[in-house]
Amino acid sequence: MRASLRKTIFLLVAVAVVGFLLYHFRSGVGGKFFSWERFSSAVRHARLSLLVISVAAIYFCYFLRAVRWVRFSRYLGSMNLRRVYEATLMGFAAIFLLGRAGEPVRPLLIARRENLPVSSMFGIYVIERVFDILATVVFASLSLVFLPALLAEHGSGGGTFLSLLQKGGAVLLVGLLVAVGFLFYLRATEGGVVKRALEGWKLRTGWRARVAGLFGGFLEGLQAVRTMGDLGVAAGVSAVHWMLILLIYHWVPASFGGQLAALDLRAAVLVLACTMLGSTIQVPGIGGGSQAACYLAFHQLLGVDSEPALAAALMLWLVTFTSCSLAGIPLLIHEGMSFGELRRIAGKERAAEEAGGHAGIEKDSTRGAAN
Repeated sequence: MRASLRKTIFLLVAVAVVGFLLYHFRSGVGGKFFSWERFSSAVRHARLSLLVISVAAIYFCYFLRAVRWVRFSRYLGSMNLRRVYEATLMGFAAIFLLGRAGEPVRPLLIARRENLPVSSMFGIYVIERVFDILATVVFASLSLVFLPALLAEHGSGGGTFLSLLQKGGAVLLVGLLVAVGFLFYLRATEGGVVKRALEGWKLRTGWRARVAGLFGGFLEGLQAVRTMGDLGVAAGVSAVHWMLILLIYHWVPASFGGQLAALDLRAAVLVLACTMLGSTIQVPGIGGGSQAACYLAFHQLLGVDSEPALAAALMLWLVTFTSCSLAGIPLLIHEGMSFGELRRIAGKERAAEEAGGHAGIEKDSTRGAAN
């Protein structure tokens, strides 16, 4: 591709990303009360160095995800870490562009690039999600431990939001204990009675076939953790990954100074837990649940004024979620993935899941094919 054409494409991508952000925040967190003037005022004196460090850290977090994926896949065959890292960035960029519909893009791209079975890559994807859910539960539980002291220090009652957080954290903690026990049972029995009960569902269509397919992928993903060493490496990489995320949730607010700079790591744990819990929902009329939960954690639980709380929530969203598009979208273009192609892939995978299987990405003669 000629240099001039490449620059033109990259410029168009940048304009498209900015346009998407402007459109998104028209109805984003803050709703009709959002003001770009207030946001500009809040970020004017932000420490750029902390924001740059945070962006660099989030890219390293994506790298750690690629490392963990390669480790999980070591019983399936050799993988190229660079290609998996690129596919990871492309996958998260697809989620940025398509929402949750873009989630299948990452395992499909990795399967194609590494010439490995699609079903195995979705199994790895499921076990990766399990580790992320466990991290959510851990942070939610820690936030409940820190919450009383934080409320006393920052003079905020929390109200209904606090009550919901406490109930949700308690349910998640109980769920964590049950889930860990269930995982050990499934791993020891290779599916046990649950696998036998779902055998008949594989021949059905609709949600039953989808549940059977997801469970089959989950069991296949569990085979990636065969030894205590596998579990230890996965847990260690995951711990480093989430500690970096926690530091980002400390650095980004601190870059704004004022009330936000006074918050410590305990507050970062609380905000991260709320954000992760909020990411599971979409709030009508407000937008992403993660943005709303992040803002509410700063404003209602930690007593930060509305404008800096909103600025910090938006900046955290930009750093931790949208920044992957700076590399991910150009990589998608280089891969030959247009927006329409991504939508087609997502729709094809959704239809395949309804039938209890997985779709694939057509063979790429330069990088291999998915099975």
